[in-house]
Amino acid sequence: MIITSLRNPRIVALRKLGRRRQRLLQGRFVAEGLQALHMAQEAGWSPLELCHCPALFSSPAAADLLGRFREGGARPVEVSEHVMRGLSDREEPQGLVATFALPQVTLADLQLPPEPLVLLLDRLRDPGNLGTLLRTADAVGASAVLLLPPCVDPHDPKVVRASMGSCFSLPVVTVDSSEALLAWLRERELPLYGGDASGQLWTTLDWRGGLALAMGNEAEGLDEALTQHCDHLAALPQQGRAESLNVAVAGGVLMYAWRAANPAQVSTPGMP
Repeated sequence: MIITSLRNPRIVALRKLGRRRQRLLQGRFVAEGLQALHMAQEAGWSPLELCHCPALFSSPAAADLLGRFREGGARPVEVSEHVMRGLSDREEPQGLVATFALPQVTLADLQLPPEPLVLLLDRLRDPGNLGTLLRTADAVGASAVLLLPPCVDPHDPKVVRASMGSCFSLPVVTVDSSEALLAWLRERELPLYGGDASGQLWTTLDWRGGLALAMGNEAEGLDEALTQHCDHLAALPQQGRAESLNVAVAGGVLMYAWRAANPAQVSTPGMP
């Protein structure tokens, strides 16, 4: 049976997942697009619900991905083009929308390699910035991303989309407090590096070995109390008239500083 109405109860519930409260109530989040869903499938995520519209498949890759989800046990439901466009945030939907269970990962669940990179984001507010940082953290081989609240929801559809599916590839943990985070870092003997304009030039710092890299709120930077606990503060030079660098850009530069200093280090996602 093909679902043709946006008033269908399943479709109504799915469309509500754009709101954080509904994601928490329903215990799931939504993702769409071939890249994100391919990453989810490769990482072993099983969709709770998978809607597809063959009329909007633009390449054989969509049908192939649908087939792989089926082989993994998914039971897709076909929807009309009208319904798929109502589900999608894209101007040109790619014909696949899925929901996944919200992960329940805590600091205690993380299993880190010997010399990991852990990205810490302090009160980040912009979904695009968080998604981009997740994507970059994945690219450099970070082991986990930790969020200090109040922070944008990592399962907001805009974050999932901006991450290009990297949200499925590494664990993201919201930490209760900076005290809990600092205790966790001490237990693992991970030095804390912070991105801050008042620090040392980033090229003068030693990035070798495992560490946690903290990046702060877009408007306010790192929390002052957290800054005081940093072992090193890294600054990026600014020669133009810009008042500050975008946090996703700055975080990307500093993560690659760690990557360049640890070329042989292979970090694996810190999931159990």
